[in-house]
Amino acid sequence: MSDWTSLWYVWLILLTVFLLLLCGVSVSCIKFCCRKKRLPAETFPRHPCDMTVIGIDSDSTAHSTVT
Repeated sequence: MSDWTSLWYVWLILLTVFLLLLCGVSVSCIKFCCRKKRLPAETFPRHPCDMTVIGIDSDSTAHSTVT
């Protein structure tokens, strides 16, 4: 049986995995905290708009040309 303390490469792999997990958790926490503090910004300002709706009968010539 090998002694666990003499297997330096196992400790190196474990340390690397632990550091990667720690970095991932830290980055996730920082992103979550920054997203929570920031107010949602609108990309385009909202302007009131007018919409006109015209009813078309099925007998209308405009309806037959559109379809």
